[in-house]
Amino acid sequence: MVLEGNPEVGAPRTSDLQHPGNKGSCVLSSPGEDAQPGEEPIKYGELIVLGYNGCLASGDKGRRRSRLALSRRPHANGVRPDVMHHISTPLVSKALSNRGQHSISYTLSRSHSVIVEYTHDSDTDMFQIGRSTENMIDFVVTDTSPGGGATEGPSAQSTISRYACRILCDRRPPYTARIYAAGFDASSNIFLGERAAKWRTPDGLMDGLTTNGVLVMHPAGGFSEDSAPGVWREISVCGNVYTLRDSRSAQQRGKLVENESNVLQDGSLIDLCGATLLWRTPAGLLRAPTLKQLEAQRQEANAARPQCPVGLSTLAFPSPARGRTAPDKQQPWVYVRCGHVHGYHGWGCRRERGPQERECPLCRLVGPYVPLWLGQEAGLCLDPGPPSHAFAPCGHVCSEKTARYWAQTPLPHGTHAFHAACPFCGAWLTGEHGCVRLIFQGPLD
Repeated sequence: MVLEGNPEVGAPRTSDLQHPGNKGSCVLSSPGEDAQPGEEPIKYGELIVLGYNGCLASGDKGRRRSRLALSRRPHANGVRPDVMHHISTPLVSKALSNRGQHSISYTLSRSHSVIVEYTHDSDTDMFQIGRSTENMIDFVVTDTSPGGGATEGPSAQSTISRYACRILCDRRPPYTARIYAAGFDASSNIFLGERAAKWRTPDGLMDGLTTNGVLVMHPAGGFSEDSAPGVWREISVCGNVYTLRDSRSAQQRGKLVENESNVLQDGSLIDLCGATLLWRTPAGLLRAPTLKQLEAQRQEANAARPQCPVGLSTLAFPSPARGRTAPDKQQPWVYVRCGHVHGYHGWGCRRERGPQERECPLCRLVGPYVPLWLGQEAGLCLDPGPPSHAFAPCGHVCSEKTARYWAQTPLPHGTHAFHAACPFCGAWLTGEHGCVRLIFQGPLD
């Protein structure tokens, strides 16, 4: 990929700043400079990867996890642009030999390059996200496949850059977080090759885009009960906002959007061409349901003793501690076209329509018949409303407003396609609305 540093140059140095005294781990929740022992760290926000419902299939471990809090570091490690140099392209590697100096190199031709040196910024903390497992990457992200799960293994081809993006957070209130395309490699460099999209700005500076791009969407009305999806934009290496390219890796950039910024808001979506992340602010998370509330809703739903309208057996949502394995014998199942909830049964198959097509015995509509699973990633929920709706066709259950918001939110897929998807498992949504209201039958007594 174009945006990858020189693999022959030195050992990591940015990790010395980002993980002092603890190389190879991700210390992102350390107290601030003025924090007292036992005091809660200042949290900038949290990143949640869509499609995992609270935990990676292989378990959350270190920097590879489904959710990560970004908190103020013991010492600032942010950087800002400083000096720009015009040099001969063959001399670039020599000019970038100072591993302690952050820089971005723009190759304009075989004979001409521009190097922008960055200097230490004591007012910001920098966090880097990408596919690489090197120490300078704070949040290791792998490709998410529709239906949940990561594309893993050395043979799996990834479209996520090793150094995909970086987030700079102000260390002082209001702790603003800004996103930039590309991250610095092990040699503290970002290298935009001759084929990368790059240009001179009107004020004589340089800017560019990564190979597959970093897309951001800010929700209209914030991430709350009144939210609506916003417009997807592309973020440049210098943090400017552009309309989307014709295709994900096209060399021609979109148009500059001057009235929008790279400041992350509660509910901002970040797409890295293979995985989509949700940014939640501390204030926004206070409005989201807690895991205790989700568990109380599960117990309340089970206490109502819903019954299968045909088999008359009592249904119950299983405990999340069981994990998503085989459905429990009391597991509720739903016909996703009509929303009628039943216990599992083997009748009504319409094999001529497909192996999962069943006919609802109550209304005779034919469609997928799937088990219901409660959404367990609370940060994906817009409100603490009751679990009344399910996504089609996967069967993940959440509140009505959460279901309707995600069902009308297009997520990037491939080079230029967009699909609404279940935020809990990543499955593409189907049907007219992408979700259905659940119809339970209460106990006959």
